Parts: sequence; structure tokens; C-alpha cells
Amino acid sequence: MLVTTTLFAIVLVLFLYMVRTVIIATILGVVVAVYLRPIYLRLLKGIHSKTVTATVTLLLLIIPVIALCIYSYMEIADVASYVDAHRTEIAAKIDAALHRIPFMQNANTGESVERWVVIASNYGTSIPNALRSALGTFAIAATIFVFTAFYFMVDAERIGGYLRSKIAPRYQELMSSLEENVRGVLYGAIYSTFLTQAIKSVIILLMNLAFHVPLAGVLAILSFIIGFFPIVGSWSVYLPVACWLAIFRNAPGQALVMLVIGFFVNTIYISTFLRPKIAAERSKVLNFYWMLVGLVTGVYTFGLVGILLGPIVIGLLKAILDTITTSANWRLVEADGDALTDDASDSMP
Repeated sequence: MLVTTTLFAIVLVLFLYMVRTVIIATILGVVVAVYLRPIYLRLLKGIHSKTVTATVTLLLLIIPVIALCIYSYMEIADVASYVDAHRTEIAAKIDAALHRIPFMQNANTGESVERWVVIASNYGTSIPNALRSALGTFAIAATIFVFTAFYFMVDAERIGGYLRSKIAPRYQELMSSLEENVRGVLYGAIYSTFLTQAIKSVIILLMNLAFHVPLAGVLAILSFIIGFFPIVGSWSVYLPVACWLAIFRNAPGQALVMLVIGFFVNTIYISTFLRPKIAAERSKVLNFYWMLVGLVTGVYTFGLVGILLGPIVIGLLKAILDTITTSANWRLVEADGDALTDDASDSMP
């Protein structure tokens, strides 16, 4: 047993180290397969081929995503080229905006502003090259994602049956509780995250369109994507846009509206209250407080994958506590204790 356990631990560590760079892609593949499976089953009735049906189902998701990525890349590349060609003009506008700030009228900020514009311009023009250099890692992650989603979509019943067959009968109650809680918190976390990210992105898009901000669609897409990452959120979009409105449009009122709506609606209300509330209601496992703890601490502890791992860890803990504190288990312990007492009494002289 010691040799087997040691060998298993070594192999498990090597496996986790091997897949560490694609673990998020694997989890996303499983999640996407679970959510696309109803569409897959509906299409399967007409196509009658699992391989073709799974491919068509995945293409319904992949094609729009690729189109959005191409559109965003082209728009960002154009903006980077514009900034590189108009450094002096941009630096002059920023310097003029700084001089409108109280106590900054006589400040000599020209050289500093121009230097920062050059740095930003160089960073912006390096984005396309950085994206091209990241294509190798992205290709590996995309491959794992596609094949994982394909595998779980086609063989979901067989995978579930295999996992259940490896569980001893005495652990069925615990495993049923674990499965129910994990399914609930996973559904709630994913549903609330995507829904609230979509709502925040729509708000960003509407404000950009109302204030005639360039790249309105790209900024909305960017807000949707970066909102999944720790620390950064939609504020990474509406704050620079507000600065742009104040500096290049000389519209402090519009900038203030952008900041107020972005901070109090997107950051405070939606991220802090609405997301855990929807997740708790959809999961039917955790209440608002514990779902908030799972979402916040999970993201800051595990990063992007913490959106799922945080609520799952708390859901697993609740399932274990519910199982070991159930009245049936206590009755079993009391019955065993009574039986031991009776045996001891019978054995006494």
C-alpha cells in the first residue's frame, strides 16, 4: 500500500505539472461541453453522427469568437498605428489638460508627458507582435480546449458511469452530496459570471456609443474578457475612457458620468452584490454570503480558475459537513454505541 500510494502521488504531481499551462483550457472545455450538450443532443436527432454533431456544435461557438478576435485585433492595430504617428499632438493635448487642473497651471510637464506618450506608443505598437508571439501557447491551449469539449460532449454518459463505478457503496451518500453541491455551485457561478459580465459590457457599450467614443465595440469586448481576471475589471476600461473624454474631448461632465456609472453600477452593485446573489439563487446550495466569499477569495487565491474553484471548495466543504452531521449517521453511531455497551454488559461477570 505504501509503494502504491507513493507511486500514485509521484505520477499525480508529474501529471499536474505537465498540464499546468493548459489547466484553465481543460476546465473551460468541460464547462463548455456541459452547457453545449443540450444543443448537441438536439442536433444529434437530425444528424445521427456524434462526430459531425459535436463538430457543428463547437463551430457554433468558435466561429463567432474568431470573428470577434479578428475584428478586435484589426481595430487595436489601427489605433496603435495612429498613436505612433501622432505622438506630438497627443502629448500636447495631455499637457494642456494637465494645465487646466488647479495648482498645475504653471507646472512644466511637457517633457514628462511626451516621454510617457512615447512609452505608451511603443507599448501599443508591440501589442500585435506580442499577440503573434503568444500564438504558440494559445494554439496548445486551444487544441486542448477543443478536444476536451469534444470528448466530454460525446462521451458524457460513459465518463459519468466510469467515475460512479469507482466509488465504493459506503461512500455513495457522500458522493451524491458532493456531486449535487458541485453541480449547483458550478452552474450558479458560471451562469452569474457570464450574465453579469454581459450586463457590464452592455453598459460600457451604451455609454461609449452615447459619448461617441471610438472603438466602442472593441472596448465592450475587452471589458467582457478582462472582467474574468483578478484585480482587473471593467474599471480598466471605463477609467481610461473617462480620462480620454476629459483630455481629448474636454468633456468633464461626460467623464464624470462614465466614472459614476462605471464605479457604482458595474464595480460596486453588479460585481459585489448582483453576481453572488444570482449565483446563490441559481446554485440552491450556498447562500449569498458564502457565495460572495467563494467568488472573491477564489479569484484572489487561484486566479482566473478561482471563479469556479472558490465556490466549488466551499460547496465541497458544505457537502462533507452535511454528510457527517446528518441525523442518520448520528443514529448509526448511537446504535453502534448501544450495541457495544450491551456487549460489554453481557461480558461482565
